[in-house]
Amino acid sequence: MGKNLKGKTAFIVAVLVVFCFGFMGIPHGITPTALKQALADRIHLGLDLKGGIHLELRVNVQEAVGLTTDRNVEQLQVDLAKAGVTNATVGKLDPVAHPEAITVSGVTTANVSKARGILEGTDYNDFDVSTNPDGSFKLTMKPGSVKSLETRTLETSIETIQQRVDSLGVAEATVAPFGLGDNEIVVEIPGVSDPARVEDLIGSTARLEIHAVVGQPYETDQTALTALGGVVPPDEELVRGSGSAGSPEETWVLQRAAVVEGTDFRDAQPSSDVNGRPDIHFTLTTEAGDRFYKYTSAHSKGSADPGSMAIVLDNKVREVATIDSSIRDSGQIEGGFTKQQADDLSLMLRTGTLPASITYLETRSVGPTLGAASIHQGVIAAIAGMLAVMAFMLIYYRGAGINADLALFLNLIILLGFMGYTGNVLTLPGIAGFILTIGMGVDSNVLIFERIREELRAGKTAAASVQQGFGHAWVTIVDTHVTTIVSAAILFLFGTGPIRGFAVTLTFGLMANLFTAVFVSRTIFDAHLAKKERGATLSI
Repeated sequence: MGKNLKGKTAFIVAVLVVFCFGFMGIPHGITPTALKQALADRIHLGLDLKGGIHLELRVNVQEAVGLTTDRNVEQLQVDLAKAGVTNATVGKLDPVAHPEAITVSGVTTANVSKARGILEGTDYNDFDVSTNPDGSFKLTMKPGSVKSLETRTLETSIETIQQRVDSLGVAEATVAPFGLGDNEIVVEIPGVSDPARVEDLIGSTARLEIHAVVGQPYETDQTALTALGGVVPPDEELVRGSGSAGSPEETWVLQRAAVVEGTDFRDAQPSSDVNGRPDIHFTLTTEAGDRFYKYTSAHSKGSADPGSMAIVLDNKVREVATIDSSIRDSGQIEGGFTKQQADDLSLMLRTGTLPASITYLETRSVGPTLGAASIHQGVIAAIAGMLAVMAFMLIYYRGAGINADLALFLNLIILLGFMGYTGNVLTLPGIAGFILTIGMGVDSNVLIFERIREELRAGKTAAASVQQGFGHAWVTIVDTHVTTIVSAAILFLFGTGPIRGFAVTLTFGLMANLFTAVFVSRTIFDAHLAKKERGATLSI
């Protein structure tokens, strides 16, 4: 028995030391200030305690559908030409209202079978193919494919926003789905010092694209429409912007399908031009570099079809350049950027382009004063609740109450250590989880102590009563803890932000409580009984 007790005691002390290190680390001194700083370095506060910004966004997933079919239009035109269907025209009748639909017209009777073979091939499995009354073909993206693309767009948006926030050095940010299937995202960033800049970084699609320019620019959109006969061709679009830094804005007619788009960028770094002005140096992926080389070779000066290209950022022309020679996989973007704009844009291109634009639904700032008040009130509530519970246990259960209080204190240390090791954010609901854990711990001790009292009233010895009391209460304790952990798991799976923080705190607190209320408390009882003479009474 002695050796067994020493082993259990050593294990409890080791657990205590390990978890104390988890939430305190190695303090640089033993002064209150040093200890407080050590605790602050290990326990991270959430948005509601530290202050910051709360954003609710909606991803415009239909844009991703349109961009995907734009690429399909370009590829389909190439595939038909390779198959000998050179007279076909591929386009989109209504890119805005029906971005999922593609039309193929101008196919001669002799080439219908060839065209259908291409359209129904494995490269276009995501489309349903039908024939219009005029003999043209219509490709409509299948509903399942559209849904899958929208889901991927939402997931990619979440990953990209998370990368952008992390790249800013903003720790403990929450980026997660929000709402009930409406393609919404919630972003919570504690401790931000410049909310406006973070909003700009998150909200910007940073959709950097290079488009072929069709003709000369026009002063206004109306002028361009008049020149085009009142209708913009399906494979073209009007984009406002300036052809060079400092020049007035004009309307440019561009090919709708981009030669290079955001996902083609492998790297982007801020740099300076020959005059020392901030610009951006970019590098393309190998595949995009080969495609860009093919395009610039075909449209450079001296070629059969010389042309120019427009660099479009967030649907705005930033620069229009003539193609002097072939370009493969790298280049520079000049657009009258400030240093911070160049830094931010290169950051967004490095971390990935948002697959679609986003719309702000709500922006809410939480001030640090509110956070300080929340911390103060939450800590007071936790301390007051714990002291009241400890006092009750001492008064009602006398000597055994000391046992329960030690177990509760160790439970708190384990829970704080867990928060420090895992880096989980402490939120106001998390503090509520702490308090609820204390209540569950008391409940477990009450169950055990009442069973011990029943055994003592039945005339059993103190040692036998302790053994029977723990044995009978164990099943009930496990049952209550498991059911509560299941409820917490549901909150974690379907909740966001502070709700998940509450679920995490509660779950680990309950697991720690099983250890302290049963193993630690039983060890203390055994150690106490080992020092008493046989037949002695138990203070409970």
